[in-house]
Amino acid sequence: MARVHLPSMLRTYVDGEKEFDVEGATLRTVLDTLRERSPALERRLRDEAGALRRYVNFYIDGDECRTLAGLDTPLSTGTEVMIIPSVAGG
Repeated sequence: MARVHLPSMLRTYVDGEKEFDVEGATLRTVLDTLRERSPALERRLRDEAGALRRYVNFYIDGDECRTLAGLDTPLSTGTEVMIIPSVAGG
C-alpha cells in the first residue's frame, strides 16, 4: 500500500483529501485504482493512451518516476507517491 500525496489544485477531484493510502504494486496499478475512484483526476494524470501526462511529475520516495521505471516502478508498503503538476508562469 502506497501513501499518495496531492497538491491543493488536484484535491477537488478526491473530495479535498490531501493524502490517502492506495493499494498497488506499481505506479500503474496505483493510478488504475485512483481512476476507479476519480475518473476526473485520471484525465489530469494520464492521457487517452494511458501514458503519464508530460507536465505532471510523479515522485516515488523522492525520485521522479521517469528516472526509475515510469509507470512500472515497483512500490512497496509505505512508499510515498507525490503527484505534482508543473506550474508555468512568467
